[in-house]
Amino acid sequence: MGRSGISPWRRDGTGTTTSSCGSPGVLIPGSLDPRLAGRVASAPALRAVSPRPAPGEGFVRLDALETALAWPLGVCADARSTGPGLTPRAALEATALEALTAGRCFVTFSGGRDSSAVLAVAAQVARREGLPLPVPVTMTYPGIPAADESSWQTMVLEHLRITERIVVRADDDSSLLGPVAQASLARRGLLWPAALHLEDPVLALVRGGQVLTGEGGDEVLGARRVTPWTLLLREHRPPGRRLVRDLSRSALPSAAPWRRAVAPWLRGAARRAADARSVRRLERAPWHWGAATLALARRRPTVVLEHNLGVLAREHSVRVRHPLEEPRFLAALARAGGAWGYCGRTDLMRVLFGDLLPEPVLSRSTKASFSASRFGEIEREFVRSWDGAGLDPRLVRVDALRAHWLGERPSGAPALLLHAAWLAAAGIAREGAGS
Repeated sequence: MGRSGISPWRRDGTGTTTSSCGSPGVLIPGSLDPRLAGRVASAPALRAVSPRPAPGEGFVRLDALETALAWPLGVCADARSTGPGLTPRAALEATALEALTAGRCFVTFSGGRDSSAVLAVAAQVARREGLPLPVPVTMTYPGIPAADESSWQTMVLEHLRITERIVVRADDDSSLLGPVAQASLARRGLLWPAALHLEDPVLALVRGGQVLTGEGGDEVLGARRVTPWTLLLREHRPPGRRLVRDLSRSALPSAAPWRRAVAPWLRGAARRAADARSVRRLERAPWHWGAATLALARRRPTVVLEHNLGVLAREHSVRVRHPLEEPRFLAALARAGGAWGYCGRTDLMRVLFGDLLPEPVLSRSTKASFSASRFGEIEREFVRSWDGAGLDPRLVRVDALRAHWLGERPSGAPALLLHAAWLAAAGIAREGAGS
């Protein structure tokens, strides 16, 4: 069927398709709310299809509008060839094997579900092939309870029987304007995501190695637009309050209750673009679970992050790979999920990694927060003396942004703007001064 309908088929335990609940031709409402159509149409275009940056290119820089939003807009051309048909697990194992055989293999490991899954797959492949075990690399944040994942890390490492680990203790050097970030900013200029400027110490420790990350797990392993309808129509889940909310949001994403609040420091074209992105984020998402999965590989934020981190890593002779975002894994996952897909993140974690990780990790619902480690007194002191330079006043309300930064709990969303402001105050071009 087309994108406005749901096929009456579902996967069985082997990943093949079998007849499901629901009758052929079930339609799910998804047209744009006509009351908002004019408003969205008048908003700035959210970018046409962009070419993918070539592997040897330098950093991808955001334009003025994207900088104000602190987010790359648009989509990229289709991903490179996905290779032969594989199961999702086999695709992950293939990536792990390539990394394990190319040099010493490291896994950035926080204790969260995504990095735990990647570490578990890599360890299983290493043992099967008689290769050295991957070495987890963990950042710790002493004194910040919200960022403490030590109990989860211990649970996973003991379960996987991994004893060697690199632990990096974060301190003031790891904040957005700490010494590490300032040195990188001065040399490389404005980069998205802003946290790239904090990566040098870790990359120096794994110089010459292969690094696997759990990047992209939230999006790739999470729910799709069709997921609440899968629960209702295929799984016959009772329509409780939460499910009704999710059904409404997926069917009418442009309705007021589901629109994301626009950051109060945005104005003009930036505010309109942010509002349009909020409306279109789900409005343009395919209903078909597999199609929505393949579309993730084209998201420009994903492409820019992967490329820019790769450029930075090459300076340290490191290759970084993101198994959960690789095209062959997304293609395999799309085939396995079909039209209806899975019942949510925990369901998919159990299907893919149920034999590798303990149940508390598979079904974990909490996440650590690292905001407090990024914005401290160094950043507040700069903001207090900042004169507003570095940001386009047609796109950003300086006073509102300053108030946010000096508030009790500033978010990490406008970190790119903080870096743009610092570069202007330091008299450094946005492209940096070079090495």
